[in-house]
Amino acid sequence: MRIEELCTDVMMFVGDAYESVATAFIDGNEVLLIDALGSEEDARWLRGVLCDQMGLTVRLAATTHFMSDHMAGLTQFPDALVMAHRHHRHTFLSQNRPVAALYREPDIVFDNMAIHWGQHQLRFLFNPGKTMDHFSVDVPTADLAFAGDNIVGNTVYLSKADPVLQRAAIGRIRQFGRSRIVGGHIGVFDASVLDNALHYLERVRKSVVRIRMDWPAAEVPHRIASIRIEDCVEPQVQPTAFEREWHERNLEVIVSQSIFSLDASLASPSASA
Repeated sequence: MRIEELCTDVMMFVGDAYESVATAFIDGNEVLLIDALGSEEDARWLRGVLCDQMGLTVRLAATTHFMSDHMAGLTQFPDALVMAHRHHRHTFLSQNRPVAALYREPDIVFDNMAIHWGQHQLRFLFNPGKTMDHFSVDVPTADLAFAGDNIVGNTVYLSKADPVLQRAAIGRIRQFGRSRIVGGHIGVFDASVLDNALHYLERVRKSVVRIRMDWPAAEVPHRIASIRIEDCVEPQVQPTAFEREWHERNLEVIVSQSIFSLDASLASPSASA
C-alpha cells in the first residue's frame, strides 16, 4: 500500500489488491473521494489514514465505474454520499466476479456533473469505454484527468468491453489536455500513457485479426496465447509485472469472448465480395 501527494490538497492511495487506486480531494476537514480501492483490507487502511490519523470526514465518494475492485471503501464511509452513473447496475451485474457485500446503492445518479471542492473544479463526464457506466474526471486546477479502467497502465483490459468504445473513450480523455493521468490501477502517469494504451490496443487488434484470418480455427487459441506484450507496447515502454499479468488475461478473454472476431470477419475478402 502506498500514498502519493498529487497536490497540496490531493492524495492518491494505491492498495495491494489489484493495485487499485483511490484519490482524496481535501477541503478543510472534508474529503471528496474518487474510487475506493479493491479489497476490504485496503479500504480499512484508507479509512484509518483519512479518518483516524488525519481526522478527516469523507462526504462524497464517486466511482469511475461500478466494479467491485473500485468499490470496497464505499461501505467504510456510511455517512458519505455515493455518486455513480445511471448505468451503474449494468456494470456491476456484468462483471466477472461481482462482490455483493461491497455493493452500495448510490445516493446521487447522474450523466454529467461539475462540482467545486475547495480550490478545485471537478468535471464528471460520461465516457463509456471499458464499461457502459464509465465516467472520466477532468480537474484543470490540478492538471489531472482520471481515466478509471479505460486504461490499465500503458495497456487496456478487454474483458466484456467494446474495443471501439475504449478507443473513443481514451481519445476523449486526451482532449482534456492534462499532463497527468490517474488510472484505475497502478497510479498516476504522464499524458503519454494515453497514446501508449491506444498503441497497445491497436497492436493487439491487428495481431488477433491476422491470426483469425490466417490460421485454421483449431490453431487460433494457441496462436493468440503466444502474442507477446513486447510486440504490442510502444518500444520505449518497459511492461510492469501488473501490465504483463493483465496482458495474459487479455489473451484469455480474447479467446473465451471471441473479441475481434467481428473485425476479422469484416476484414476477410468474402465480407466485401
